[in-house]
Amino acid sequence: MDGLTTAPAGAGPPGTGTAAAPWTVRWNRVPAPRLRLFCLPHAGGGASVYRPWARHLPPDVELVAVRLPGREARFREAPLTRADDIVTRLVGEIAPMLDRPHAWFGHSMGALLAFEVCRELRRRGLGEPARLLVSGRAAPDVPAKRSPVHDAPLPDLLARLRELGGTPREFLDPAVIAPLAPSIRADFAVVETYRHRPGPPLECPVSVFGGDADAETTADDLRAWRRHTSAGCVVRTFDGGHFFLHDMPERVVPVIGRDLPVPRPADVREANGRKQ
Repeated sequence: MDGLTTAPAGAGPPGTGTAAAPWTVRWNRVPAPRLRLFCLPHAGGGASVYRPWARHLPPDVELVAVRLPGREARFREAPLTRADDIVTRLVGEIAPMLDRPHAWFGHSMGALLAFEVCRELRRRGLGEPARLLVSGRAAPDVPAKRSPVHDAPLPDLLARLRELGGTPREFLDPAVIAPLAPSIRADFAVVETYRHRPGPPLECPVSVFGGDADAETTADDLRAWRRHTSAGCVVRTFDGGHFFLHDMPERVVPVIGRDLPVPRPADVREANGRKQ
């Protein structure tokens, strides 16, 4: 699970709208991207967490951050509490943006959602992405190690946030966090109620990233992603804890960028054909 980056509406820059607004924000608008990288947030996180990434990616990659209900500009919307509901609605919203080759990235909660998005795209006949990239999360079939806290008393929820790190100290005050508690609880519920359903492995390659001091995710947890793809899986670890990638994006994001494939001309033609 993750720390807190959610802010009330109007607390941050609006970003750039997309065809899937309000679900997505393009932090770098690329006229004809060779690939779109969709990024899903960690629990308690918003689209703004990925804003600094744009300058570290190749210039022909368009970064599309997913903004879930209940945070940032969507602060007044009711947050969703089940992974299936998020995935179903998100895929319906972003379908028009699949006119280019694309990849999906997710950190922690976002990793589970990105994995399920890839499966949903396949179920709907929309094809799989060029690559799935996941971070700070055990493979989806690895049993949970912690007891649930999504409906626990507020002191217990705050204690879990302190253990995880990544949450600014000022937000750990009960009075300050109260307006944000519904979206935080909703995200904990997304992860804690998630149940993996067995199915065929993905046919796209998978990149897995982790922090070597992450108490939430072991090396074995990261390697377990290998059984969820038939196209190869690379596992990389960096110095740091659960939020290693946000602590040092200048080191991590260029590696992510190098993992993004250069689509073949046939891939671009196929994507353009789906748009017509």
